[in-house]
Amino acid sequence: MTEFQARRGPSIPGRGIQSIAKARVTPLTGIQKRRGVRVNSQVPVTLEWNSGGNSVREAGQTRVVGPYGCMAVVPLNLDVKQTVQLTNMVSKETNRAVIVWRGHERMEGWELGIELVNPQMDFWGFDL
Repeated sequence: MTEFQARRGPSIPGRGIQSIAKARVTPLTGIQKRRGVRVNSQVPVTLEWNSGGNSVREAGQTRVVGPYGCMAVVPLNLDVKQTVQLTNMVSKETNRAVIVWRGHERMEGWELGIELVNPQMDFWGFDL
């Protein structure tokens, strides 16, 4: 049997071991920023909001849900930062929410990222 002996490669000039005090904190990006689990799930929802003094109600359907919100497809294009009442039509639970992202327009409507203002962990009717 041959012996294996690890050899240390040549050092990179200017790169030494730094103390933790000099370590840089890198901002979280993409999936690292997620606060909770995301699940593909089609849940019928309604969004309600006021527009020009009138109450508007529109039905949609989620594509992805999480404990803090969802990505839903809704026929109307809403503005980012628009406040709405989001109702889960299966559980009949309602929660105030904010449009935080607007994606592509699809045949069935606009992709909207919706964040629950006061999230309840059982809002979607299953554990996340």
